[in-house]
Amino acid sequence: MPVARVEAVVWDIGRVLVQWDLPRIWRDAIPDPDKRAWFTTNVVTEAWHFRHDEGESMEAMVAERIAEFPEYAAEIERYRTHWLEALPGPVEGTLPLIERLAAREVPQYSITNFGADAFAMFRPTFPILDHMRDIVVSGEERLVKPHRAIFDLAVQRFGHAPETMLFIDDNAANIAAADALGWQVHHFTDDAAALEADLVERGLL
Repeated sequence: MPVARVEAVVWDIGRVLVQWDLPRIWRDAIPDPDKRAWFTTNVVTEAWHFRHDEGESMEAMVAERIAEFPEYAAEIERYRTHWLEALPGPVEGTLPLIERLAAREVPQYSITNFGADAFAMFRPTFPILDHMRDIVVSGEERLVKPHRAIFDLAVQRFGHAPETMLFIDDNAANIAAADALGWQVHHFTDDAAALEADLVERGLL
């Protein structure tokens, strides 16, 4: 079957455009790596953090966790006050691709699993997102990848048919979900050169 021409590129953000390392929040507060690993495996975990991506507020989550683990109140509070430390910098090589696509006037968008409070802190620090014509943020919509509803919402908001959009994500489940819904996809594996080659092959660069 012929592949439709790509009209728009849709980016994930975490681990595609910006590095994401939750335990880094506590690298100073819990300097011992074994103790820090225990804390982020048992107290403030990625699964717990995902509730923020799903729409829960940081305030409510932190209060609940402190009630459960009062001996770690100060450390848990850092989740809210030092959250940006989990994002140490851009993923190497992808931001220049956004700039090059923008120079060619390729429409760009984003679908991201990101809590609303966290995104409000992060967005002003990452001006490359100015190139995105729209960003669907899971925590704002209370819809998350890989569920169909967030992709359907993106189709409505972005104004392009799924088969004409290239979705780039590091998460295999998200890629599989988009592929099943008819999107064109690129599974990002921390290899900007491979992504660049794919964009070139598709005539986007």
